[in-house]
Order: sequence, then structure tokens, then C-alpha cells
Amino acid sequence: MDVPPSSPGSHGFYQSLVDEVARAPRAETHVKIVVPVAEEAEEGNSVAAGRMWSLSVVLNPLLFLLLFGYCPSVTIRPKEGWQVYSSAQDADGRCICTVVAPEQNLCSRDAKGRQLRQLLEKVQNMSQSIEVLNLRTQRDFQYIMRMESQIKGLRSKFRQIESDRKTLVNKNFQELKGKMESLQPLIPVLEQYKTDAKLISLFKEEIRNLSGVLMGIQEEMGAYDYEELQQRVLNLENRLRNCMNKLTCGKLMKITGPLTVKTSGTRFGAWMTDPQASPKNNRVWYMDSYTNNKIVKEYKSIADFVAGVESRTYNLPFKWAGTNHVVYNGSLYYNKMQSNIVVRYSFETGRVVTQRALESAGFHNVYPYTWGGFSDIDLMADELGLWAVYATNQNAGNIVISQLNPDTLQILNTWNTEYSKRNAGESFMICGTLYITNSHLTGAKVYYAYSTKTSTYEYTDIPFHNQYFHMSMLDYNARDRALYGWNNGHQVLFNVTLFHIIKTEDDS
Repeated sequence: MDVPPSSPGSHGFYQSLVDEVARAPRAETHVKIVVPVAEEAEEGNSVAAGRMWSLSVVLNPLLFLLLFGYCPSVTIRPKEGWQVYSSAQDADGRCICTVVAPEQNLCSRDAKGRQLRQLLEKVQNMSQSIEVLNLRTQRDFQYIMRMESQIKGLRSKFRQIESDRKTLVNKNFQELKGKMESLQPLIPVLEQYKTDAKLISLFKEEIRNLSGVLMGIQEEMGAYDYEELQQRVLNLENRLRNCMNKLTCGKLMKITGPLTVKTSGTRFGAWMTDPQASPKNNRVWYMDSYTNNKIVKEYKSIADFVAGVESRTYNLPFKWAGTNHVVYNGSLYYNKMQSNIVVRYSFETGRVVTQRALESAGFHNVYPYTWGGFSDIDLMADELGLWAVYATNQNAGNIVISQLNPDTLQILNTWNTEYSKRNAGESFMICGTLYITNSHLTGAKVYYAYSTKTSTYEYTDIPFHNQYFHMSMLDYNARDRALYGWNNGHQVLFNVTLFHIIKTEDDS
């Protein structure tokens, strides 16, 4: 099953960063249905006109009930269940879809049954109301029928009186005329009652049909054991959650941005967050310059970083080389100055936990990126763990990729590529694939990709906007699904779009 390109960063961390940066100090959607209240009957209106208003008040809720009864999807919110909001097929006939998962613990084992029972109770209550209304309507209808004959008689008598006004006293004439005027509005009311009587009959029939359908659904649901239904729902949720967990890895398709978070420091430096930290832990670490420095500044959040509010300062025991450091699971990993030694420094204890040399790795501008800056050894992290990217004489100065044990810094596995380290602008790892840019200057793009899973490479063409014309640090953060960059003294963020391919049982 192929899943279309997704960019969680654009809807999650990246967008929240945009909002948070905008808010930082520099250096229940509700649906409301309004039911109009009828004006009180004017003085002189008949009793029947007031009853017609009562009928409309009773019928309005019925219309809402029928609307929601025939369109149940109107009442179901997307977060109450797994939703497929787009689907198609590719050339091979495989399903392409996007699944929106519900929030955790929203599924109640008998929520649907309770919903049906509540709806059925509303229908039954409305049926009783309609029955009462029908009796009242029939009574009023008989009353109006009698009044209709009286009106016709009065009309005939009134015409006779008008033809011989001289035989009557003016007072009696005005009295009769007033009665006629008060009875005149009952004629259209009579016609309305005839129409409403037919409408009520139709409503009663529709309610009977709807009640039958709901009873059938309720009986069908009752045929299943609720414990069994609950287990089936939980199994489905687990399967879908496992499927979605596989979406953490994918192939790079596009880079958008950048978002300029801050302008500070020299032309060269590094800033980062911990991809292994909890979602509530958004500490930022800041390391200015590429040499002769060992001061690391810490900020509690992006907002504090933008405002320049430091929470702590660390004085490392060794100076660093380059700008290709990484924070991973609470420790800082960096290249010790004028050596090929990788140092692991714990922020919690404030001391070096371990250090180990990368055998044969060039250092001190022997095999840097194109911009220099002692960028020989590039440490990075992705969804699969901790990595070191460097070059050796044995591999003719081409890039070597090594996966490291985060605790001991021992090399777990190594891959030799055919891409010259000196010709690379910058590089970063996503899902075990190394992506290399062709330059650190304007017009740069991701030009080459090496997969450690298949030990193969391919040439790519993924441009990105090098807004400030000199990139000296570019690293991927798997938690934020974003690229952190140091662009000529500007700390920037790029959003990435990944394409996910998931193998299902049908594909095997």
C-alpha cells in the first residue's frame, strides 16, 4: 500500500514553531443553531392563529430530527473514529489512502448502541408529541369547519344588510361589520389546517418507518457480545496504530522554507534540540563558531531562545571542531578539536561520559565540506540512531557512513560511498539514507542520496532555498520532522516532505 507524501511538520511542529516565533518577544469550535421565536399574536388575532404558531414550534424539532436521522454522518466528528479522507488507486491497482486516526481512549465499547438508543427515544417521544398534536389539530379542525358555515352565513347576511342600509341603525351595522372582520382571517387558517393535517399524517408514517429501521439496527447490534466487539475494535486500533508507526520513515521528496527563527552569532555555528526528548521538553542548545570555543548555551524553549533568555551555560572540557554536533538522548556528541575523537558529554552530570577515535577518519580540514571550517567529521541522528559521516584515505577521500552505539561510541556498521567529501556542501540522515547537498552556497540542492538499507545510491534533484547564501550547518531532527540550519549567522528551520511506502500482506 503506497501512502501519499505526508508532511507532519507542516501541520505540527513546523507550524507551531511559526506561531511560537511570532508570539515570542524579540532581543471547541461550536455550532450554534438559532431557532427564531415567533412574535406573540397581535391583539385581535384568533385563537386558531395562535395554535398554528404552536404547531410550527413542534414541527421544527421534528424536521431537525429527520434531518439527522437520515444523515447520521452529520453527527459523527472525525475524531470519533478512523477516517479515510481521500482514496485512489495507482497504476498497479494498489490502494492509496490517507487515514486520520482518532484520539486515544475516545472509543467507548457501547457508544454506537447508546447513540442509537438515544435516537430511538427521541423518535418515540416525538411520535407521542405528534399524536397529541394530531388530536388537537382534529379538534380545532372540527371547530373551524363549524365556523366556516357561520362565516358563509354572515357573509350572505352582510351582503343583504349592505344592500338595504337604510332599514338598519348605523350602530348595529358597525357591530356586524366588526364581527365579520374578526372572522375573516379564519378562512386562510382553515386551508392551512387542511394542509397541516396531511403533513402530520406523512410525518407519522415516516417516523414509523424510521423507528422500524432503528429497532432493526439495535437488534442486530444486540446479536454481538459487547466484550467481543470491544476486543475487535481494540485489535483494529492496534493494527492501524502499528501501520501508522511505520510512517515515521520515508523518502525525502521536498524541502520547504526556511523559517528564520533568529539572527545571532558569527557566520558559522550550530543549534539543535534533542530528537529523543519528550514532546514537552523543547530545550535548545546553541554553539557559536566552529573552533576555539567550548561554551554551550541552553534555553528552555524556542521562545526563550528567540528572546535570548538563557537557562544554563555549559563549559565543555574540550574545545570542538566544526559545526556538525548533535544532541541525542540527553547527551552532546561532538568532534574534539584537532583530532578524530568523538566526545559524548552528558548535560545531566556535566561531564564527559565517553570518548572514542574514529579510526582512519580525516580531521582538521583534511576532508571537510566545501566551506571548510574543520567540518571533517559530521555527527547526526535520525529515526534509526546515531551516525558519523567522514572520509578516509582508504576510501580515496570519499564519504564513509558509520552507525555508532550511542552509549559506547563503538562502530556498529560502516558503508563506503563514492561521493567526494570535499565536493559536498552539507549532508543529513533521514531513515538511514544520507542526503548530500551539492553546495553550501546559493542555488544549492540535494543532489545525491545513499541508502544504508540497500547499500545503493541515486542522484536526486531536490532544491531548497539558501536564503542567506552560506550554509554551515544542516541537520535533520526526527522528532520535529524538520531540518535545522545555520545560514550565514541566521538560525533557520526547513520543513521536509517524506513519501511513505508500506508493504501489506497483499503486496507479499
